[in-house]
Amino acid sequence: MYWTALIVAGLFEVLGVINLKKVAMKQWSAIIYLVIFFGVSFSLLTYAMNDISMGTAYGVWTGIGTAGSAVLGMYLFGESKEVKRIVCIALILCSAVGLKLLS
Repeated sequence: MYWTALIVAGLFEVLGVINLKKVAMKQWSAIIYLVIFFGVSFSLLTYAMNDISMGTAYGVWTGIGTAGSAVLGMYLFGESKEVKRIVCIALILCSAVGLKLLS
């Protein structure tokens, strides 16, 4: 259950970052969603840390958030799709999986 909460927290982190981008694009109504999504994300992260070590939980959470935000940025906002960038995203995901396997 704690790992499920952590993964869902990472997904809400991605949703929060997408709305952060929308706020940067002057879509002010996205502020409401930003606060809700980040609030849910932090709450689930806090819950997950009851059983998962802080370093592992935070590493996995940020990995999901970083990789998910980068990939969705490529598709939703036309950000760069260079091979180097995709390799770096893959490294982030491998690191998150490695933390899970070692914990």
